[in-house]
Amino acid sequence: MINTMLKWLGCASVVLGALCTSFRIDPLNIYLLNAGAVLYLIWAVRIRETNLIIVNGILLAIYIAGLFVK
Repeated sequence: MINTMLKWLGCASVVLGALCTSFRIDPLNIYLLNAGAVLYLIWAVRIRETNLIIVNGILLAIYIAGLFVK
């Protein structure tokens, strides 16, 4: 149940973040993408999926860097 909620909240957050990016809604897009990456990272750790841990860890680092570039 918790894994399903994490997965779908992460999905919704990433989709909303992408939508905000396409409409140039800053910095909300970065916050939503960060939240989605964190949720997906937690989910990936819980299900022990190494490739998803790596991808979402790298995405989170990129999104966090985006907070400081502006």
